[in-house]
Amino acid sequence: MTVRPNMTRIPLKAAAIALGLITAGAAGSAIAHHSFAMFDFSKTVTVKGVVKEFQWTNPHVIVWVLGEEQPGAGQVLWSAELTSPGNLTRMGWTKRSLNPGDRVSLELNPLRDGKKGGGFHSVTLIDTGVVLKAGGPGQLPPATKAP
Repeated sequence: MTVRPNMTRIPLKAAAIALGLITAGAAGSAIAHHSFAMFDFSKTVTVKGVVKEFQWTNPHVIVWVLGEEQPGAGQVLWSAELTSPGNLTRMGWTKRSLNPGDRVSLELNPLRDGKKGGGFHSVTLIDTGVVLKAGGPGQLPPATKAP
């Protein structure tokens, strides 16, 4: 029996192309996941309110605050995305750093689409004056007293 060389190369080429496309797709997904383009870093919004929920889960911790951007504007549910629990733990945070009912002043970089949420910048616990930050250039250590 004679095997033609080009018959074995076609499936090999197809497999190589398929593997390349799969790899490129996976890389694209990873890059898209870590994009911060949805946040407007030229703006900072301050929301004063009460922690509704503090979700300590991978891949990103999320805090929900029921509050107002401006006095008299009415309460709205805001969400702020932080880094992972592992990164926050290394910065001194715990899953009990924020609790439902805590009165807070939340600073975030708002979503570009205008929805009520954004990238976490800092939070001040109003009753204690403790300021929590998630690191980054020019930020205070994770937990400090407000000046």
